[in-house]
Amino acid sequence: MTEVWGSPQQRTGETRHTPGTPCWTSLLAHDLESIKDFYSGLFGWSYYSPGPRQLGPYVRATLDGRDVAGLGELSPGQELPTAWTTYLASDDADGTAEWIRCSGGTVGVGPLTAGDAGRLVLASDPTGAPFGVWQGRKLVGPQLTGVPGTPVWHELVTRRAEAVVRFYQALFGYEAKPGDPAASTGTDYLTLRLDGRPVAALRGVGAGLPRGHGPHWMTHFEVADTPAAVRRVLELGGQVLAPPHEEPAGQVARVMDPEGAVFSLVRTAR
Repeated sequence: MTEVWGSPQQRTGETRHTPGTPCWTSLLAHDLESIKDFYSGLFGWSYYSPGPRQLGPYVRATLDGRDVAGLGELSPGQELPTAWTTYLASDDADGTAEWIRCSGGTVGVGPLTAGDAGRLVLASDPTGAPFGVWQGRKLVGPQLTGVPGTPVWHELVTRRAEAVVRFYQALFGYEAKPGDPAASTGTDYLTLRLDGRPVAALRGVGAGLPRGHGPHWMTHFEVADTPAAVRRVLELGGQVLAPPHEEPAGQVARVMDPEGAVFSLVRTAR
């Protein structure tokens, strides 16, 4: 992984995720079985159920027997849009939820206990972008990284990065650095750093948000061949929003699954 997109995972030897680090990504879909088929066809994922879930049917996606992401099913009648949700680590989910409320965000679910694994919050920032907060009693997160089919980077895609950066800094104390080595000059982009390393970013796109999508956190998944992965997305019933293009971090494409969840594919530069 290059310095352009630093690894969002914990450092070797750490027993916890630094608060504010993206530590998990999950998708809530309307038809769980159908969407499982899409992602297994795209990334080669297998699935298992971690046990009873307060929020409904839920599976963990695996590669080589190791967790990489989560997929859940919305309750019948819930007309929420399907979207990938980035979870940010916290040492105190209850305290973070209170900060979210006090800083202009909205807490939609929680804090609630997720079995014996920890506590979670589902929230939205002041622009309406959904995200999660995870406080783990034990280290929970992607167990496999740096190979095709795994999450490699997380960005908030919003209208103006500067309009929301203080909200996230108030929550987790990020250092925000302007500019993006992977984009053209003048892009509204802020890299969020913890302990001097890049962990996530805010990208302002003005009126360039995908049709039908407000501000949202974007998960980038690593692939071995971006054009081939894009063709596979189309074969499986998805759509292409931005075709493969070169950036210093790698070859990137933005796509959408059959239920409308937007995500990115990237072949990273090494």
